[in-house]
Amino acid sequence: MPHAVTGPFTKAESPSAGSSVLSRPIQRKSTPGSDVSAFAALMSSNKEVEAWKEASVAEDRNFRPTRANRRHAPFYKVLQGMPIAVDAFRYGSIPEITAYFLTHAHSDHYTNLSSNWRSGPIYCSEGTGNLIVHMLGVDRKWVRPLPMDVPTIVPDTGGVSVTLIEANHCPGSCLFLFEGPQTVNAGDSAYKSPFVGTKRIFRYLHCGDFRASPQHVLHPCVKGKRLDHVYLDTTYLDPKYCFPPQPQVIAACAELARRIVRGESLEDGDLKGKKRETMDGWITVHEKAYKKEESAAGRVLFIVGTYSIGKERIVKAIARALGTKIFCDSRKEAILRCEADPELDALLTRDPLEGAVHLVPLGVIASDRLKDYIGRFKGHYSRAVGFRPTGWTYTPPSGTDTTNIPSIPALIKRAQSRTYTFANLRPTKNSSPGLQVYGVPYSEHSSFVELSAFALSFDWCRMIATVNVGSESGRKKMSRWIERWEAERKKGGGMTVQQRAPDYW
Repeated sequence: MPHAVTGPFTKAESPSAGSSVLSRPIQRKSTPGSDVSAFAALMSSNKEVEAWKEASVAEDRNFRPTRANRRHAPFYKVLQGMPIAVDAFRYGSIPEITAYFLTHAHSDHYTNLSSNWRSGPIYCSEGTGNLIVHMLGVDRKWVRPLPMDVPTIVPDTGGVSVTLIEANHCPGSCLFLFEGPQTVNAGDSAYKSPFVGTKRIFRYLHCGDFRASPQHVLHPCVKGKRLDHVYLDTTYLDPKYCFPPQPQVIAACAELARRIVRGESLEDGDLKGKKRETMDGWITVHEKAYKKEESAAGRVLFIVGTYSIGKERIVKAIARALGTKIFCDSRKEAILRCEADPELDALLTRDPLEGAVHLVPLGVIASDRLKDYIGRFKGHYSRAVGFRPTGWTYTPPSGTDTTNIPSIPALIKRAQSRTYTFANLRPTKNSSPGLQVYGVPYSEHSSFVELSAFALSFDWCRMIATVNVGSESGRKKMSRWIERWEAERKKGGGMTVQQRAPDYW
């Protein structure tokens, strides 16, 4: 037998051409008396292909569920061999499921969750529990908030424990590390596990949405363990998305805001004396003209676009750098206060003139609505600066070859050779002296480099993509990258990627 097989969908060592499988097991020595034959391993490859076809049917957008004909949950929404579903509320009451988990309170993860929920207990973090009660009207009797970083036995699951790990995504978001035996073939999939009823302990890491960092692989409940399945956030599993580390971007926004308020240079030491090919030089020319206006009429207003939940780290960093409060409307304030963040609570104000940092929906930053918003405070703020933080604003640095993709180690090395500072932030072309708008390459999903560093830094058997899995061609592309991760780990003898800081590679 060439390698161990962890489930009926695990990829065989030599898959047939055209396979859409999204995982490859780590190759291991055969053991005498193994209950899985090479033939079974080959069959498992075919089963996984069929399972993905089954999942595609289940996710058909043209399907209209009824009371008598509910939408079936695809296999990757139900933990193999366990009565547990994650982010699967759109499927209603799933057969044999006794525990429903929610990674975070973003709408694409809680779809169909409402005040009418009656299907079973919902396990999540305290912040996420507060948010779904407030925003969706879920009856609190169904919500089971769990502590962070502490293994907890999940009732009615046959002895499965779960550990919540900070996901580095939006407030309340977490990874779930499940550990326990397989006791039931729950869910709608026709493909069943042969390990149900055995004594073997399985470990599954469900990432939901996350921004991968060294802290995830070094977590005491993950470090040194072999994980059977990793349910992976593959939003940016493409080498064209190698945006800079989150902490560097946050610091860059805060420093830029501080320099703008103080009238300091918007260039770093490496660029002094050189004319930047942006509007920064033109803006600096107008600094003196605005100093008189600022002293008479007010300060600079900083406006940050956010989702209903998310991007708070940038907002807090700017407010701290300026020593000011944060203003938003009452609806947004009520949501923020559900997040159980004492630092953020202390910064919030209901007075738009006390807080020089304002929060607005992300779409406002890129539209004429921003001018209307600023107009409400004419005479109180001399000018405004808008930040639009999203990973979709990222463009590769000039000179980057996006056609000839180098090896994964080379991609990581290239990314780690770069540093992102305030000088990298450039105002958009439609900016004016009174209103500068900055596109910020900030995401709360992992970049391609971070996903690669994550995958190369711990022991896993099977990766299961959970985002952008709707097409076979997309699944094949992601499958090839996952196979390359495994090849690099084999080549490096279980290599890990050296971190640049505790919170990023």
